[in-house]
Amino acid sequence: MRKHNGMRPQDIAILLKICANGGNPWNLASLAHSLRISNSEVSESLSRSQLAGLIDATKKRVNRQNLFDFLTHGFQYVFPQHPGPMVRGVPTAHSHPFMKSTFTSDSVYVWPDGHSNEVGFQIDPLYQRQVEAVHEDELFYKLLALSDVIRVGKVREKSVAVEEIKREFDL
Repeated sequence: MRKHNGMRPQDIAILLKICANGGNPWNLASLAHSLRISNSEVSESLSRSQLAGLIDATKKRVNRQNLFDFLTHGFQYVFPQHPGPMVRGVPTAHSHPFMKSTFTSDSVYVWPDGHSNEVGFQIDPLYQRQVEAVHEDELFYKLLALSDVIRVGKVREKSVAVEEIKREFDL
């Protein structure tokens, strides 16, 4: 059996992308292309996730309950995040449109992106080219932003994010 050397941040993004795919068929190349990650990185990530019990043995079906449990109970500790300096970027966490419909805040959190008009405190994306990938998939963007709420949000924001992830995962 292969040794598990720990999860990487992009592993969570890859699993969320598969969840956002809505059960539609995908292959390694199409997944890698849509995420702007190399085929080999995606393959290694799926192997780590399979060993962790977050995806099935075929590496095609995400174990949504296990992923949900990890997101809600371990994500903020394994991949902690603290807002950084003010930058131009794509809104995330409580600044995502879904969360903004429920909460108001004076602070804006963004993933750095020089092409965006929004300015806010920097939240590091889970992987380097994440911002490019979210422009093409609204649900993927929403799931990543909700995950950031879990990492940096307040208690009430987190509870809304957790309930929405549960709804999106059909749990």
